[in-house]
Amino acid sequence: MNGERLRALRKSLGLKRDEVAQAIGVTPRIITDYETETKRPTLDTAVKLADFFNVSLDYLVGRTDDPTPPKRSSPSNEPGS
Repeated sequence: MNGERLRALRKSLGLKRDEVAQAIGVTPRIITDYETETKRPTLDTAVKLADFFNVSLDYLVGRTDDPTPPKRSSPSNEPGS
């Protein structure tokens, strides 16, 4: 998790740590730990953060500078449907 990027996303929306924490089901302290990179989120929590901020996981972890989340296909578009 890129802590600076997470902090920037939160601040760009004018949110407090406790607001983000409540939205994804963790404590505000955990958000602080993610932002300071003293702890890493589980994959499930990272997905919740990406969904909450409407960005891609790759953007959250610093693998890309493009925050655009991937397009999700509907279940009817899945192979074998």
